[in-house]
Parts: sequence; structure tokens; C-alpha cells
Amino acid sequence: MGDLVVIGLSHRTAPVELREQIAIPEEALEATVRELGALEGVAEALLVSTCNRVEAYVVARGDGATCAATVEGFFRARAATAGPHLYRKLGHDATRHLFRVASSLDSMVVGEPQILGQVKDARELGQRVGTVGALLDKLLSRAFGVAKRVRTETAIARNSASVASVAADLAGQVFGELKGRLVLVVGAGKMSALAARHLGSAGAEDVLVVNRSPARAEKLAAEIGGAARPWSDLEQLLGTVDIVISSTGAPQAVITRDMVRRVMKARRSRSLFLIDIAVPRDVEPEVGKLDDVYLFDVDDLEKVVAQNLGARQGDVSRAEAIVDEELRRFGEWQRSLGVVPTITALRERFLGVARAEVERVLPGLGGLSDKDAKTLRQLADAIANKLLHQPLTQLKKEAGAASPDADAAVELVRKLFALSDDAAAQPAAETPGQAPDAPPDDKATRSKQGAGGGK
Repeated sequence: MGDLVVIGLSHRTAPVELREQIAIPEEALEATVRELGALEGVAEALLVSTCNRVEAYVVARGDGATCAATVEGFFRARAATAGPHLYRKLGHDATRHLFRVASSLDSMVVGEPQILGQVKDARELGQRVGTVGALLDKLLSRAFGVAKRVRTETAIARNSASVASVAADLAGQVFGELKGRLVLVVGAGKMSALAARHLGSAGAEDVLVVNRSPARAEKLAAEIGGAARPWSDLEQLLGTVDIVISSTGAPQAVITRDMVRRVMKARRSRSLFLIDIAVPRDVEPEVGKLDDVYLFDVDDLEKVVAQNLGARQGDVSRAEAIVDEELRRFGEWQRSLGVVPTITALRERFLGVARAEVERVLPGLGGLSDKDAKTLRQLADAIANKLLHQPLTQLKKEAGAASPDADAAVELVRKLFALSDDAAAQPAAETPGQAPDAPPDDKATRSKQGAGGGK
């Protein structure tokens, strides 16, 4: 298996000013993934782009460090100042990072559900354009299994928050209660819809929606019991509402300083509260410098989130322990791949001998029906497999545990049974479920293994 390499930046390493330069618009994702997958030294590629992170997950065709340098260049080409903010993770560390991201342990709002769906969307796109192959697909499937364990075995996702819900909570904190406040939702995408629903749950009764697509604005307004307004009314509406939550996905600001400055003259010192949860940002930063205007962006929301994380630290610790456990098991499985050729060759040798002996004696057992002959062949296979079970289990165990005796054991088996050197050099099987089995996903399998009942 080639090295997994992760290069990226997130809310932990880069300010929103840089993230919005790197962010990839939805309509450009497919072309950008193809570009990433075509880089020299990249065998497989996945691209995750959200409001809080842009990350490339690649399988190196050769040396992992060389591949990482190439992918870093891919990011610097998008923003010359990105270099100091990029993180580089290889092999074990890259796998851990993927597990934590999918489990929402690396999110701004720990436990939020959106990131898992975003990673799944990234895999679907990669599969469609052909940049996600067998190795990344296995890693992603395992990551989704880890995320499932975290969400079902800890309380991290119960009453889980999101950037959208934190935005709605912040509005409630500023105004005390939202009842009687007029709210404007700019945009009708997933984040806008989530924010609108949270605002409704928090007591907001009068919600207006504007979007460049009137049909999408009307659809969202109908879902939340609000009212759609034409996009051309945006500036006029800014003069009447109390709260604005914006997330459009536009490549540049849709609410400008000049627009708000004109609006504030008409508002006669009545405060305007704006929460910009888009990356790239929907509201020009200079808007926040105007009198009686309060502007919060996604980085401001992170400060609010940090204040609430302490109460959930116990769940976070339990979730991190699950990640560590699954990472260990995945590492054991990866190491066990090295003995696959020997296991395959040994099984073929035993089954070949058993089947040859059956065919040798069958002619002397005249009168056997086809059914009886088939039963005899099956019996020979079963005996061979029974004899092989313990030694093959031990071989996989030694290899998975990185035992210093593993290589010697493999070499001894090959010599004892005259297995060819060519067989030992063959690559491991790619299909989960064939020897060695892919790391199990479910609790029942883990319990069985823990009791010594695994293969």
C-alpha cells in the first residue's frame, strides 16, 4: 500500500482571509480534483473543501515525502502565502488525521454532523472522476466506520452543534430572545437552511430568505415557514431587518461596505447584526468598522465554540480513545498485508496436494456417484483448511503485531513447504474479505476477536 499523504490547511492553522483564497467553489471541484490526481507522483487523490478546511488526501506513487512536496506546490499555486499555514502528514499520522476529521474531532464545532457528509461527498466525486481507487476507498470506508463508532459509543453527537447552530445561538445571546426580531437569511444552500432552522427553533418567527435562484429561496422559505424575497431587494431588506445570516457560496462579497453604509443612514442608529458563515466571505470585512454594525465571521464563531468545549471534554477523550484503538487495528491489518503472498501460496500448496490425492484414489473407488465424489473433494478441502487455520492465524498475528520474528517465520514456512520466491513477491489482494481480511467494522466482530474467536 502506497503512503497516504495529507496536505492542507484549516481553521486551526489559517485565518479566514487565507482560507477564502484557497477555498474551491463547488462548480470547480471536479476540475480541481482531476488536476490534483494528475500531479506527478500521485496515484490516487481526494479533495475536501469546506468553510473551515481545504485538504488533499493522496496516495503516493513513489516516495511519500516527494509526493507531499508536489502537493504543497499545488496549494501554493492557489495562494502564494499558504506555505507557513500548510500541514503535512504522512502514513500513520495521515491516517489518524483522516479518522479524526471524519469523526468531527478536528472540526471547529466538535461533534457537528456536516463534515462526515462532506467527506462522503468528496469520495463520491473522486470515484466518479476516477481519482479514488482501491487504497483510498479502503481508508475512507474505515474512517466512516470509526466515525460511526464515535457517534454511537459516545455522547459527542448528542445535541450536537454546527457552525450554523452556533451562529443562531450567537444571535440569541445578543438579542436575549429572537421573538419579534426580523431575520434575513442570505443564500439557500445547506448551511443557510441549517441556520434558518436553528433560528426557528430559537424563537425567530419572522424569517425572510433571498437567493439568486428564486425557486430555491421559495423552497427554503416554505420549509421554515418564512417568506422569500427577490435578490434585487437585498439592500432594501438590510434596512429593515435586525439579524442577517449569510452563506451563499459566492466567489466574492455580496454585502459591501458601501451598501451597508447607505443602509445605516436610513436605519437612524438602529443596530444591524450580521453573521457571515461563508468561505469565501459574503460580507466585506470593512462592514464591521461601521458604527452600530456588528459583524461576526466563522473565525469569530470559533471563539464562541471554544468557551463551550470544556463541558464536552469527557466525550472528546472517549472519542479520541476510539480513534487510537481503530488506528492500531488498521495498522495491524496493513502490516499483515505483507504475509498475504505466503498465505496464498501455502493454501494453494495444501489444497493442491489434497485435491491431487483425491483425484488419484477416485478411480479405485468404482461406483461412486457424482454427489459422493463431490463430497469427497469437499472433505479434502475442509481437512486442508482445518490444518492451515492455526498456522495462518499465527502468521497474520505475528505480522500484524510487527513481531521481530515475523520475517523469520515467513521465511521458514516458505522453506519448509518449498514455496516459490515469485509467490512471496506478489502484491497483496485488494479485495476486502480475502486473505487477509479487511479490518472489521462492527462491534460483534470486535467482541469475537477480543475473545479469541477471530480468524
